[in-house]
Amino acid sequence: MKITDIQIDVIRREFATTALKDDRSQMGGEVEQGILRVLTDEGIEGNCIIGDATTSAGTALFDPILNVLKPEVMGRDPADREWLWHRLDVIGQGRGMSYPAWAVLDVALWDIAGKAAGQPIYKLLGAQREAVDIYATYPPRHDTPAGYVEEAEELASRGFKAYKIHPGVMGTADVIEMVTGVRQAVGDGFPLMLDPNNGYRFRKAYEIGRALDELGFFWFEDPVPWTLLDSILELTKRLQTPLCMSDQPEFRFREAADFIRLKAVQLPRGTARKIGITGLKKLCSLAEGFGLNCEIGTCKNSALDAANLHVMLSISNCDYFEWWQPKEATQFGYVEDMQPTSESQLVAPTAPGLGYEWDWKWLSDHTVETLT
Repeated sequence: MKITDIQIDVIRREFATTALKDDRSQMGGEVEQGILRVLTDEGIEGNCIIGDATTSAGTALFDPILNVLKPEVMGRDPADREWLWHRLDVIGQGRGMSYPAWAVLDVALWDIAGKAAGQPIYKLLGAQREAVDIYATYPPRHDTPAGYVEEAEELASRGFKAYKIHPGVMGTADVIEMVTGVRQAVGDGFPLMLDPNNGYRFRKAYEIGRALDELGFFWFEDPVPWTLLDSILELTKRLQTPLCMSDQPEFRFREAADFIRLKAVQLPRGTARKIGITGLKKLCSLAEGFGLNCEIGTCKNSALDAANLHVMLSISNCDYFEWWQPKEATQFGYVEDMQPTSESQLVAPTAPGLGYEWDWKWLSDHTVETLT
């Protein structure tokens, strides 16, 4: 099988606006994403969604896919994923190739492999389980402790069994009051996580981290910028709550490997959005070798979240799928998207490839141009 063409259908869609309490003013409105279409001489097509719910994808991702990656893979076997992985250092230096651009291509190549084999991707990776637990999370929407307590109660009432809090830019005392109130609202047996998106400095992170220790939080995610290694090492040494890092775009496979080697975090973090299925599987295996979990973060689009799910189904060292709210912001393009069970789990898809049927009629109706 050979790759014969790569094109991008630019999709324009609109969803409800959510006001955010961080450095972004809002999420929603009219956005553009892309549908990657990798065509082959055997009629099997691989697909992935480019971009997420936060911003329009734009030329930052479209151009490197079409102008850098497409010439690399035209005429090659779509199974040459490891060859492409080992080309990234070469084509990423001075040629405008970003990892998120390569990652969507990697997922589309895995989609081809699954369709060619007549199997969902996790079966090709090596099935380990048939369902994964989820935690629910919203972007930072509140600026008072009471808002997050109400949010926790709402999610628990809907059957979710774990909750990650994005506290935005609240001060130290308010955050401590908030996490205390949330713990009281949901009870001691309810897993909770806190994710300030790299927003604290050491002292604030340490004071809040001590409160998380007392409240039995499951993890403390990205408390300080991931580049502040001394602070991260000191927090890991002083706090009981495991640090989980990092969702930042620059924190990829080698960066996570360095953190593991230095014992900087107990929970390295990755996503298919940054390092594809190929890189994410490698990262999870690396973490497993050191007896660590690799917790996988949302990609905020249906196809890349499906890629995350397939990797999770092939490993045992990831506790939770990140279930982002509201789902209409992140789910689009499929006839029937993934949905949690009454047990707050996601079950394995059964169809070949990524495992979900594309709604080509909806996609066609929302396509504004096709790039080649």
